[in-house]
Amino acid sequence: MNGAGLSARRILQRYYVAHDLPGRLRLRPLPEVLHGPLSSAELLVLKSAFPGAAVTVSPLTGSIAIRYGGVDGDLPAPVMPNPVPGKLLSFLYPPVVNFVLAVFRAFPYIVRGGAMAARGRFTLEALDAAALLVCLARRDFKTLSALTFFFAFGEFLADWTRKKSRCSLEKSLTLQLNAVWVRRESGEIRISYNDVREGDLVVARQGAAIPVDGVVEEGEGFVNQSSMTGESLPVARGPGKSVYAGTVLEEGELVIRAARVGRGTRIHALALAIEESESLKAAVQGRYERMADAIVPYNFLLGGLVYAVSRDVRRAGSVFLVDYSCALRLTAPLAIFTAMREAADKGVLIKGGKFMETLAEADVVVFDKTGTLTKASPTVVDVLPFGGRGSDHILRLAACLEEHFAHPVGQAVVRASEKKGLRHAEEHTRVDLVVAHGIASTWQGKKLCLGSEHFICDDESIVLTDEQRGIIDRESAKGRSVLYLSMDDELAGLLLIEDTLREGAADVIRALRVDGLRRVIMLTGDGEKSAAAIAGQLDIAEYKARMLPEDKAAFIRDLKRQGHTVAMIGDGINDSLALSAADVGISMAEGADIAREVADVVLLNGDLAALLSARAFSREALRRIRTGFRNSVGWNSLFLAGGLLGLLGPGLSALLHNATTAAIAVSSMRPFTGGGEVGEQGEGA
Repeated sequence: MNGAGLSARRILQRYYVAHDLPGRLRLRPLPEVLHGPLSSAELLVLKSAFPGAAVTVSPLTGSIAIRYGGVDGDLPAPVMPNPVPGKLLSFLYPPVVNFVLAVFRAFPYIVRGGAMAARGRFTLEALDAAALLVCLARRDFKTLSALTFFFAFGEFLADWTRKKSRCSLEKSLTLQLNAVWVRRESGEIRISYNDVREGDLVVARQGAAIPVDGVVEEGEGFVNQSSMTGESLPVARGPGKSVYAGTVLEEGELVIRAARVGRGTRIHALALAIEESESLKAAVQGRYERMADAIVPYNFLLGGLVYAVSRDVRRAGSVFLVDYSCALRLTAPLAIFTAMREAADKGVLIKGGKFMETLAEADVVVFDKTGTLTKASPTVVDVLPFGGRGSDHILRLAACLEEHFAHPVGQAVVRASEKKGLRHAEEHTRVDLVVAHGIASTWQGKKLCLGSEHFICDDESIVLTDEQRGIIDRESAKGRSVLYLSMDDELAGLLLIEDTLREGAADVIRALRVDGLRRVIMLTGDGEKSAAAIAGQLDIAEYKARMLPEDKAAFIRDLKRQGHTVAMIGDGINDSLALSAADVGISMAEGADIAREVADVVLLNGDLAALLSARAFSREALRRIRTGFRNSVGWNSLFLAGGLLGLLGPGLSALLHNATTAAIAVSSMRPFTGGGEVGEQGEGA
């Protein structure tokens, strides 16, 4: 640390290390330490204490992220250097230089392997170290150089297959608010977001993100809560109603009594749960690494037995130089990398090999409704006129009123009118918005009202006939929202609004069942009628309505306890906790930043059919890894036998071993498809 170190040290005493990952350190406030958020001066002190690093603080999570190696938060983390250029240049160096380079490059592997062996862990690293030590003992520097190259190349490829860049979680969740308006006795004042406290009266205006969890004290408005609850349409909020940080006020103005701020908000709780879940995922070893590690002790036993019987270092060295792990080190990452690249061409981003394995083995798939199975875009699906009026007339009048406002339902009405080519003159008088209820105006001397049932039937006292009530009940049972238009004292017409299904969703559901999925389940924050309607259209027998984010995650965990391998598909902040709880989380590309961040698989083009391609590519990648492993065991067993019988020396054994490894690796990189068959057929071979 520089001269600001003492101050920085005092600041850091309030935090503990939550994650220490390559290129990134995350600090989280100690729960027993009571203090407010970092001030601007404290942040400057921290930044000066870590020169060359990017220091960011999240007001929502309260954590500090310190990045080094990629100082801009969006830069990729450092990756292993590509050893191929250095290997090519080595052919131009004199022997003495290659000797020094070989020893220099082997030293880290020997140290690492020796440390593992000293702890009683006979892993691949320990076997690599033994092979390199045999080469050094025999002064076989050509073999030593070849081995270090293959080791480095395998590490490079494995590192490359990992996700190269990841936006920080707190950046995905940040509301991007620098200042907030609050009401004081002297009037409204503008204060820093970090200075908002529980009990403050926070003023939220149309188009702004709500910065706190709280209860509405004054005002009325429509709030888009899809990010938190999954509801497809904005909901009316007035005095006494709860609102949440991260949701958006689309219409009106609200004065909110802050109940939870900063790290106390629901969105912060989601962030912490997701971070913990992600850190657990990162600690899991791949199946094939464990398989390779399981073979290593037998290599050591065999090598020791050979030396004990023959006292021949040459023969014992052949055992260490011909192992079964090198091919796996290359085959697995190369097969996965090829599958990832071709899957991306098909519109699927898969973030790592372990997610491919899980996706291929998933037997239950759980869908979010809004934005995943549906488009999350309201659409007018029908117009029902009454009193001898025409449907175009009703739609024209409704569009004439709605075009003055930016409400999503109103925009759907305007789009429907434009699609039919309807034109209208401005014959109505001043348009009044009755916030959270509807619109009122006068047309040709008649009073027009457009809005909810409460507005039309309760506020305006319009009486519905039995026939009209029956129609409304029938359409509501289909999951449609109903927009009422009255003229004077009678109902003039109904506009039926629907969040339409995503193209091909029903076909994908059927194909997933054919593809081996035992259960297909839909979860949604919407009401029972809407959920039942969508589930019926998609032939989904299992669904749950009115699910909060915590409910979705709990449901996923319960499925896992039952022994299922669960794939979860969602697109909103409200889905992110469930995505992280699932064995493999899948997000739509147009979904919320946090959903894409947490997800292990992203459908880049919004096409659900890409999920079938992803499963097919995953199965094919795993098949190639298994095939490569079997080939490695078969061929290297022959080379091992040749070394034990004295037919192959260490140099020739290493050459054959490396050549076979390269051939298996190249085979794993061959194109997965001949024009897209894997993705289209849904099969991996």
